Amino acid sequence: MITLHDAAAIRAAEQAHAMELAGGMLMDRAAHGLAQSIIELLSQVRGTVVGTRVVLLVGPGNNGGDALFAGAKLAKRGLKVDAISAVEQAHIDGVAALAAAGGRIVRWPSPECEALLASADVIVDGLLGIGMQGELREPIASIARAVRGRAALVIAVDVPSGLEADTGLCAADTVMADQTVTFGGLKPGLIVLPGKGYAGGVRVIDIGIADELNQIGGCLELDDIAQCLPEPSLGDYKYRRGVVGVVAGSRQYPGAAFLTTSAAATADIGMVEYLDRDDDLAHQVVAAYPPLVVTATDPASNARVNAWAIGPGFAGEPGDTEALAAILRCPTPVVIDAGALTALASSEELQDLVRNRIYPTVLTPHDGEFARLSSVSLGEGRIAAAQFLASDLRVIVVLKGSGTVIAGPDGQLFIDQIGTAALGTAGSGDVLTGIAGALLAGAAARSRTRISDDSAAQIAAAACWLHGAAGVLASTGGRPVTAADLVAALPAAVAAVRQPARMVQ
Repeated sequence: MITLHDAAAIRAAEQAHAMELAGGMLMDRAAHGLAQSIIELLSQVRGTVVGTRVVLLVGPGNNGGDALFAGAKLAKRGLKVDAISAVEQAHIDGVAALAAAGGRIVRWPSPECEALLASADVIVDGLLGIGMQGELREPIASIARAVRGRAALVIAVDVPSGLEADTGLCAADTVMADQTVTFGGLKPGLIVLPGKGYAGGVRVIDIGIADELNQIGGCLELDDIAQCLPEPSLGDYKYRRGVVGVVAGSRQYPGAAFLTTSAAATADIGMVEYLDRDDDLAHQVVAAYPPLVVTATDPASNARVNAWAIGPGFAGEPGDTEALAAILRCPTPVVIDAGALTALASSEELQDLVRNRIYPTVLTPHDGEFARLSSVSLGEGRIAAAQFLASDLRVIVVLKGSGTVIAGPDGQLFIDQIGTAALGTAGSGDVLTGIAGALLAGAAARSRTRISDDSAAQIAAAACWLHGAAGVLASTGGRPVTAADLVAALPAAVAAVRQPARMVQ
C-alpha cells in the first residue's frame, strides 16, 4: 500500500531526524532526488539534457533551498540554470551553491525575468511548500501567473505553489505543473481534486524519514487488491464464494438493472440474485443473464444473500423508500447508490436506520448526491467532507470523481489513483455498485462472520481500483468507452490482479 501523510506528519518526521535536518542532509537528499527526476524526465521528452535551459522559481523557505541545490547539481551536469527569486534574500547556502556552479539569480520583477521564462525548457516551481494555505500573495501570485501558458515543462518542488498539501484546495493562481516531485511521503492534496489537476504526474522521493512517518491513509496497490479477490479453491461452490443481491432499475431506467447485475456477475462472485419489484424488469434481466436468480421474498428473510447493492436506476417512486428500508434491515453489508441515495437524503427515518446498523453500509455518491446528503460543502475539501459524512451516518463513503475518496466511520481513508476520465460515462456508477456489492458478498461469505467497517472500507477501495482498471483497459489506444465496455473489461482487470500472485506461487 502507498501510504498518505499530511503536512504535520512530514514536519514531525523531519524534526525526529533533527541532526540530519540541521546538517542539511535532508535537503541534499531532496535536491538530489529533484535533480535526478528532472534529468530522467528530460531524457524521456527531449532525449538529451546537455544545454537544456532551466529556470528556478525561488521563494522564501526551504522549498527555494531544495530548488537552488537541485539547480546547482543540474548545472554541473551541463544544463544552463538560472533562478528568479521572489524575495530579497533566498536560501543563503542554496544561492551560494548555484552561483558556484555558474548559475545566476535575478530578483522579481526585472526586465530579465520575462526573457528567462520565455527561453526556458524547464521551469522549477520552488516558490511555496506544504505550509501554504489560502490565496497567493504578491509577488508570488504574479510569478505564478507569469508561468501559465509557457511551452516549458513545469516541475513543482514538493507541491505546486498555491496547492494545499492536506486538502487539495487550490488558490486562484496555483501553478499548473507537469510533474510534482514530492519529498518524504505522498501528500493527499496531490491526488484529490482540485489539486490532482494541478500536480501532474507525482513522484515521491525518499529522504530518509519514513521510519518516523505517521500515516493518515493509503492508496491500494496490486497486492492489496489481490487480498479482496482470492481465486476460487477446489472446494469452493457458489454459496461459499458468495451471493450478492441486486435491487436496481425501473421502468424509466431499465438499463441500470442490466449494468449492475452484469457487473456483479462479472466481478467473480458465486451467484447474483435479482430482487423482483414487480416492474416487468426481472424476466428481461434473466433473459439477458441466464445465470441470475430472481427472488421476490422479503430481503431480510433471504439467508442466502451475503451483501446487497441497491439504487441504480431508481426513479423516485414511492416504492424506492420501502425497498431501501427493507434492505437496511438485512444482516449483511449494503451498498447504496444513485436513486437510493436520494431516498436516503430525504428521510430521517432511513438515516436513523443506517446509523443504527451493525453491518457495513457503503454510500457511493457523486458530487450532486453528496450535496443532498451532507451539510458540509465539498468546497471545504473533498477528504474532510467525505470523512464528516462517514462519521455522521456511521458509513463508508465512496465520494466518486477523479481521485475517488473512500472514508470510513472511524477515520479510515483511501484515495483511488487508477481511475481514468474514461469512467465519466452514463452507467459507470452502476457498474461500480455491482462490483462493490460482489466484493463485499465474497468477503462476507469467506469470513462467515460479520466483516468490520475497516475491512469493508478497503474492499470498497478495491472495487474502485477494479472499476478504474477496467476503464484503463477499455480505453486502451484512445478507444471511446461505454458502461458496457467497462463490464466487458472486468475479467481482464481481475486477471491483472491475480497474475502477479500466480507468479510467486
